[in-house]
Parts: sequence; C-alpha cells; structure tokens
Amino acid sequence: MQQKRNILIKRLSELNIFKAQSGKSINDCDYEELKYELVLASFREIDAEAAPNKWF
Repeated sequence: MQQKRNILIKRLSELNIFKAQSGKSINDCDYEELKYELVLASFREIDAEAAPNKWF
C-alpha cells in the first residue's frame, strides 16, 4: 500500500500539488485522500473549451 501512496504522491507533485483540499500536506494523507486529490487535479487539467471536451 505504501508503494501505491508513493506513486500518487509523485503524480501529484508533478502537477505541483503539495497540499490537499483539507490543508494537509499530501505526504500526510492516506491512500483514499490521495486518490481524491488526483481526480480533482485531473479535472483541473482538462481543457473544457476544446471541442472534444465539450461534454464537460
């Protein structure tokens, strides 16, 4: 499980996310919180104005 957490932390840090929505450091979050933060970050990365993404 620690290995999965490390992968999520690495992905979040690549997206320049170092704090969770709750204000905690991503290093202090559990696996479920990290998954949630990654989903939020991926939605922020989607370009809603692009034609293929109009359904957003």
